[in-house]
Amino acid sequence: MSGTHTASPLMNPSQANPTAPLPIAVTLGDASGIGPEIVLKACAQLTRQYELLVIGDRQWIAREAARLGLPMPARIDPVGTLPGNLRIGQVDARAGEAAFQAIVRGAKLALEGHVRALVTAPISKEAMQAAGHDFPGHTELLAERSGGVDVRMMLENDQLRVVLNSIHVPLRDAIRQVEPELILQTLRITDTALKASGFTRPRIAVAGLNPHAGESGLFGREEIEAIAPAVEAARQLGIIAHGPFAPDTVFMRARGFNEFDVVIAMYHDQGLIPIKYLGLDEGVNITIGLPFVRTSPDHGTAFDRAGKTDAQGRGLAQPASLIAAIRSADRLSASRAAKPR
Repeated sequence: MSGTHTASPLMNPSQANPTAPLPIAVTLGDASGIGPEIVLKACAQLTRQYELLVIGDRQWIAREAARLGLPMPARIDPVGTLPGNLRIGQVDARAGEAAFQAIVRGAKLALEGHVRALVTAPISKEAMQAAGHDFPGHTELLAERSGGVDVRMMLENDQLRVVLNSIHVPLRDAIRQVEPELILQTLRITDTALKASGFTRPRIAVAGLNPHAGESGLFGREEIEAIAPAVEAARQLGIIAHGPFAPDTVFMRARGFNEFDVVIAMYHDQGLIPIKYLGLDEGVNITIGLPFVRTSPDHGTAFDRAGKTDAQGRGLAQPASLIAAIRSADRLSASRAAKPR
């Protein structure tokens, strides 16, 4: 994407071409991390396939483009101001503030229908909280900006798809959230999201909380008192739900034997460990339950790699997961658009 011309993000591109889709917004992420680098690399690779709108500090984007020898994105929404002495590879509240502003702007554009999806580059939760924004992460912030909707985190790659019953909470609190009502809501959100993305009859497996799914109450009663009743209630609603299954085998059954389209995990690491074990290059994080499509790469800010280059002067950060997130955003937004209203 060479050149520096930027159209207004509020200008519907269909005004020039009535058949052209709306752009996909991409936030810059935490500028102290690898976000700017992977955004520039993704834009350079996808310039002929997608209309992308990058949200972030224009001067910082130009600085990074020059450092890396990459073209400027064709469309930039200049949001957030970054100082020239930003500490690369370290937590910095100024980067956290700029990242927060970009997310808020992206959510606004998506909610108002000016973009068809939002893709978010990695942020530092510590930096954003240091800037005074008390959110555990993107997911909770976007849910709040969307009116406090009930959302869940879904992670997927080409081998496995996982939804989390609880997200960024301590494990002690995650166990408390193993309640029939919350699990049933997770099942409903998951079923709705998969149907919106093209699954006619999604097959949902539910993992247990305890070893061996409680072994009939020998290792805990959450499966008997909370998870199984939620699964049965979902089945009464017509949702194809099964479980609870032993957590140490259910992911293999979904991946290797194709018994299920998605696994619901009872807490954050239970679901993320199998996804990330399969590799970070193609993993995508999808927030389900929002009124718009939101995806992100399945990795963090990688402060240890930010700003570093190899012997040829090429940046070390790889954009594969961000590219996968953009492709998923395109697919999911196209599926939503194709659904009758």
